[in-house]
Amino acid sequence: MSLSLRDQLLKAGLVNEKQAKQADRAKRKQQKLVNKGQAEADESARQAAMQALADKAAKDHALNRQQQDKAEQKARKAQIKQLIESCRLPKLDSEDYFNFVDQKKVKRIAVNALMRNKLSSGSLAIVSHGGGYEIVPRDAALKIQERDAQRIVLLNTHTAALDEDDPYAAYQVPDDLMW
Repeated sequence: MSLSLRDQLLKAGLVNEKQAKQADRAKRKQQKLVNKGQAEADESARQAAMQALADKAAKDHALNRQQQDKAEQKARKAQIKQLIESCRLPKLDSEDYFNFVDQKKVKRIAVNALMRNKLSSGSLAIVSHGGGYEIVPRDAALKIQERDAQRIVLLNTHTAALDEDDPYAAYQVPDDLMW
């Protein structure tokens, strides 16, 4: 059987019998005053405990939110990876390259004539993936852009609607210019 705190303090020699009785009397006297309404009960300990619980709940909520954000970010990265790997076009071994700019540096990727035309018209897009670059269709690129716009390296806009008042509409700009 466990001993009460009073008995433990007596046994350890930290207090003597007189001090223990005096503490009991003071406690009973305070309780009588509280019961009669002449003194207020000590609420500071209870308020401190309630404040500690509220602080802990707020801290737990913040930690939970951080964990949810990390999980959502991880899920977005997995979705992007899956989109790229399922929709990417096969890499070509050709002497024809398409040049593009990524973070102020000119990069290039091997393409054929059809891919070059589709990249220029906006039907295909270039995305960064695994330290390299992949070519994906426009609809996959738009889905990737919704999740993380920084992964899109090149996505040209459709130029199907031309301005009727454009004086240079009759002149075509060649898309096969090499830099």
